[in-house]
Amino acid sequence: MAGGATGTGYRCSAASEQRQDDLAGTATHLAALLLVEHPGPWGSSAPTGSRLPDPVKAHLRTHQSIKVLLARRHHRAHREERFRVFLAFPARRLLLTTTFLDPVELLDIDLDAVARGVPPDWTELPGPLFGVCTHGRHDACCAERGRPVAAALTASHPSETWEISHMGGDRFAANMVVLPEGLYYGRMEPGSASQVASLHQEGRVDIERLRGRSSYPMPVQYAEIALRRHLEEDRLDAIRLVRRQGPTSVFTREGSEWSVTLRKATRGQAQLTCGLERLSPVPVFEVLAIRRSEVPEVPA
Repeated sequence: MAGGATGTGYRCSAASEQRQDDLAGTATHLAALLLVEHPGPWGSSAPTGSRLPDPVKAHLRTHQSIKVLLARRHHRAHREERFRVFLAFPARRLLLTTTFLDPVELLDIDLDAVARGVPPDWTELPGPLFGVCTHGRHDACCAERGRPVAAALTASHPSETWEISHMGGDRFAANMVVLPEGLYYGRMEPGSASQVASLHQEGRVDIERLRGRSSYPMPVQYAEIALRRHLEEDRLDAIRLVRRQGPTSVFTREGSEWSVTLRKATRGQAQLTCGLERLSPVPVFEVLAIRRSEVPEVPA
């Protein structure tokens, strides 16, 4: 199936909706997310296109497993003397924060240790933190759809909400990440943003808007969401990954093990971002089987 016409009037998010691209299994697989408060400008690529010192930008790009996002408050007219930095380890559900006075201090972050899962001695936060992508210089959809969502979420959850730079998946705008769990959500709207945030604070997920957990590889993300859809299970902690065996992911839920077997395929080609006028394969996952088995009891 072709992706349609390209050009300056093209909007990848609208085209994705028309194709009915599945959100599930599309979150970037990461070891950690680092958010650096920076009011802008962000340029087309952040932090590369920002006004951070060149050595700092080079330092922040040293590990692909660490997603570096620039962050700012929605419509904040001035910048504080100090700026905040957040570091999340999704697999451990750990969120840390500190403040710096000079961007050069970012060079002191031991990113080699962070990539290994070793946290710095910063202040631990309970979370949540809601980051909404509004990076219009990267993709028009991020600004057009993201800014109204950031405004609505700031109104309902002002202390927890930040605008962030490109987080991946432009065609699913408006995109939101929830920390420390590293949950990616897509196709957010101003009317639904506060609902999803409140659901999270109740320990629940919005299954239909969930793109996946960034602590899992994409096939495992899809398998978890497929199982949640099958069971109509929205409790955040009700489903836990036990192991992965090739195309099969095994989860536990209330004393039972569930195995989900997938096949990865493609469905035609399309222009997947507004700015990159080339056609790329549209990746899809297909569920081959969902099976349940009782977990044997361990003798006392």
